[in-house]
Amino acid sequence: MAGHAPDEAHCQRGLEHIVDAQTRPVRPGYLKYALRILAWPALIAGLYFLAALAGSLIGVNTNWREGDTGVQIFVETNGVHTALVLPKRAAGHDWSALVSASHLRDPSLTGDHLSFSWGHRQFYLETQSWGDIKASTLTGVILGSDETLIHVYHLTRVQEGPYLRALIITDEQYQQLVKLIEDKFLFNANGGQPAPIPGYGNHDIFYEATGRYTIINTCNTWTGDMLAAIGVRVGAWTPLAGGVMRWFPENSKTVRQ
Repeated sequence: MAGHAPDEAHCQRGLEHIVDAQTRPVRPGYLKYALRILAWPALIAGLYFLAALAGSLIGVNTNWREGDTGVQIFVETNGVHTALVLPKRAAGHDWSALVSASHLRDPSLTGDHLSFSWGHRQFYLETQSWGDIKASTLTGVILGSDETLIHVYHLTRVQEGPYLRALIITDEQYQQLVKLIEDKFLFNANGGQPAPIPGYGNHDIFYEATGRYTIINTCNTWTGDMLAAIGVRVGAWTPLAGGVMRWFPENSKTVRQ
C-alpha cells in the first residue's frame, strides 16, 4: 500500500524549526561558561609572566662586581633563548676532549669559543625555527620532561653586541662554571662520554643531559642559575630571556670597544 504524502503544513513547520535552531542566539549562560573556560589559561599565563618579572628583578649576589682581569665569557640571547659562550681554552681547561670538533658534520668549522645551552629535548629536536612549532611540542614543554639536551655551537670571531654581552669572571669562577656545565652532560654508566646527536647545521651539536625541564626550570633559568652559582649578580628566578639579559645591559662596563 502506498504511503500517505507528507502534510505540507507539517513540512513547513519542520523547516521553520530547523531554521530557528540555526539562527537562535547563544544563551548568555553558555557564553559566560565559555568565557570562564578561556579566562583561566589567560589568568594563569598572566600570573606566570608577572612572577617571572618579579623573580628576575630580585637580585642575588648583589655585591658582585666585575673585575679587570680574569676570563671573559659572554651571555647570549636570540630574544627568547639564552646561552653561555665560553672560550674553548682558558684557565687551564680545554673543552676539546668532551666537545670534540670531530662530532661536527664539518670538523673544520670548529672555532675558539663554544656556546652552551640546556633545554627540552623534544623542543630542541623538533623546533629548528619558530615556524616548526607544533601544539604537541608546546604541550610537552608545559608538562615538562626528564629528557633534556645540552646544545653546543662552535663559534669563531665572537664579538660583543646587542645579543652577546660580555663579562669578566675570575679563574676560580670560570673553573666552577666549567664543572657545573660538565655535570649537566649525561655520561653513560661506565663514565663514558655521551654520544653526540646531530645539530641543526654544520657547526652545532647536541648531547644528552641531566635535569628535568619544567616551566619553572627553563632553558633561561638554567643560564641564570649557572651564573648565580658562581657568584655573579643575576635575577633570583629567570625563566624568560629578558630576565637574564637585564642584568647585563649593553652599555654597561662589560661592553668594551
